Amino acid sequence: MAELTSTAQNYEKVCAILDKYGCDSNKLIPILQKIQEEYNYLPEDVMTFVATKLCIPPSKVFGVATFFAHFALEAKGKHIIKICNGTACHVKKSIPIREAVRKKLNLAEDKNTTDDMLFTIETVFCVGACGLAPVMIIDDEVHGKMTPEKAIEIIDKIIEEEKK
Repeated sequence: MAELTSTAQNYEKVCAILDKYGCDSNKLIPILQKIQEEYNYLPEDVMTFVATKLCIPPSKVFGVATFFAHFALEAKGKHIIKICNGTACHVKKSIPIREAVRKKLNLAEDKNTTDDMLFTIETVFCVGACGLAPVMIIDDEVHGKMTPEKAIEIIDKIIEEEKK
């Protein structure tokens, strides 16, 4: 029953977002942006609901969601770890940092989010902090001149904080 309530609450939030934009299909991108802010990704059932409410084909909503790299179609963890692999970071050995974090979080190559939904790791290309290379960003906090060891220390601190 709790799941049903949760789903009903989800659609209430989506309805509030749609109302804010006047259920205007011309405002699909900002609507999807707000929904993603709310859920940290775009759930398939929510996108179908949006299509129905905006009287547009679901394919249009899914098309927009898959066209823009900003939108995520899979649930992400509470903490988003971005490892830069732009030219400067790559040259300064960002790959060993990424591999150390993946190993620490027990993530296979085809899996980016931990089972407990605590972390999601993403490889990004140039965050504009080349002077700090290699760079790791966690929840919008930039960590420069990283090493695999420093990255693991930061992850361990977050894990400890989460236990409190």
